[in-house]
Amino acid sequence: MTITLDPTSTIAIIGLACRFPGASDATQFWHNLRHGVESISCLDTDTLDQMGVAEARYQQENFVPAEPLLAGIDQFDAAYFGYSPREAQLLAPQQRIFLQCAVTALENAGYDPEQFAGSIGVYAGMGLSTYLLFNLLNNAGLDSAEDSDTIMLGNDKDFLATRVAYHLNLNGPALTTQTGCSTALVNTHLACDALLSYQCDIALAGGVSVAVPQSAGYLHQQGGITSADGHCRPFDAAGDGTVFGSGVGIVVLKRLEEAQADGDTILAVIRGSAINNDGALKLGYTAPSVDGQAQVIAQAQRVAGISAETVSFIETHGTATQLGDPIEFEALHQVFEASDAAPQACALGAVKSNIGHLDAAAGAAGLIKTILALQHKQIPPTLHFEQPNPALDLDNSPFYVPTELQDWHNGVSPRRAGVSSFGIGGTNAHIVLEEAPTIESTGQTSDQPQLIVLSARTPSALETVTDNLQGFLATEGAENAEKETLQLCNSATAASLTELSGAANSTSQPRNPATSQPRNLATPQPRNPATPQPRLTSQPRLYPANRPKSPPLSPFCGC
Repeated sequence: MTITLDPTSTIAIIGLACRFPGASDATQFWHNLRHGVESISCLDTDTLDQMGVAEARYQQENFVPAEPLLAGIDQFDAAYFGYSPREAQLLAPQQRIFLQCAVTALENAGYDPEQFAGSIGVYAGMGLSTYLLFNLLNNAGLDSAEDSDTIMLGNDKDFLATRVAYHLNLNGPALTTQTGCSTALVNTHLACDALLSYQCDIALAGGVSVAVPQSAGYLHQQGGITSADGHCRPFDAAGDGTVFGSGVGIVVLKRLEEAQADGDTILAVIRGSAINNDGALKLGYTAPSVDGQAQVIAQAQRVAGISAETVSFIETHGTATQLGDPIEFEALHQVFEASDAAPQACALGAVKSNIGHLDAAAGAAGLIKTILALQHKQIPPTLHFEQPNPALDLDNSPFYVPTELQDWHNGVSPRRAGVSSFGIGGTNAHIVLEEAPTIESTGQTSDQPQLIVLSARTPSALETVTDNLQGFLATEGAENAEKETLQLCNSATAASLTELSGAANSTSQPRNPATSQPRNLATPQPRNPATPQPRLTSQPRLYPANRPKSPPLSPFCGC
């Protein structure tokens, strides 16, 4: 099998953005991963009462007061995207958050769609709109046909990708694809295919899932998919299920050859990917399949042109169920035993042990975790692993479960990883990642002050950008952040209208931008001014006329 990288058939990951339980961005997410933080909250009775959970429910023996919470689901910069306050209230939090994350992802990649000459595609998916079910449909104040149309467009999965394309003026393919738990990774595969067939020049790919209300807990069912105590223990003897939470993750993709030519920052590369379906060769519709999973992993490795023994980390689907873990392990074992893989040479990761199961965003969480691990050359711990599931023969396999942070050493091959995501219904996805190609450093440094330019659409948003930069520098330090900081700050928000600047001898010692006087270039305007939209009168009413009184609509705030 080939070891060299072919830039004409390889995809570069040039940017990303995410919001996960306990992490507002990728920097905080990596901090949590490397320190073994579990971001699954235990809910007290006061919180449950405030969320309207009936006491009779949470007093049940099988009630589990746990949930991976996503902060800020009620916050949205409506004016930036041209929404009226009323429209923003009727828009599902999943749609709001994914839209904001798409902007952040492109900024992270250093691209402004208005200035990019090529086409940009969007491949997205989302979870069920529980905001529609539990808030809007029961709200007695929503009776007009206009509200009905806005609710339908703002909550239906069909309109996720096209909403992003409209607001960011993206003219590549805009596809919303749904495959259950594997949605985000399947969308990443589809985006790679679109790039390699020149349907677009840059692609956004990812998924989002936001449960409304949060902080509600759940009822555990013996033998089901949820954990009995609110902890997810992949591959452990005590593993009995997962915990469902909320999150969003998006990656920005580009053909490697062009990314290198354009001087893009390359976070990692996708050597190959594959998707398939289990068909009927399994216990039931919701059950996983050894054959289906083994086939998709082997196919992705064939597409990548690599052999299994060169892969030293697998980010697994890892639901910690008594049925799922042994099937996933056996599928991996079948693929790796056909190679020359050494015993205990490949680590098994499972981000669900940190943040739970994020439904349509689950694959994005695993993918982004692995990208960060490749960047930092470290393998984070898989939490709660003490004794292996007796159905797994770990000692006689190429695999081990890391229980602490470890350096990621590589041999002859570059660091390589696989990421798996398997959906209920049998649609499987696997992606082969490789560390970014080495870039020769010029070795030139300068003691001269460097100009750092920060910009945003509004003064309050500029304060947020400034705080984020300070936090990034405090976390990463000058050694890791200097080049990236200067490039990103001076290119990422070219379309913004308010900016400030500061000088620094190094990025570890910047002049505090908070003390600088911002220079307002223009009065901030929304990207798409709010204009009356035609009503889709052919669409059916979404709810009956007589409904019980409901809680108020979810608030939002402009930044």
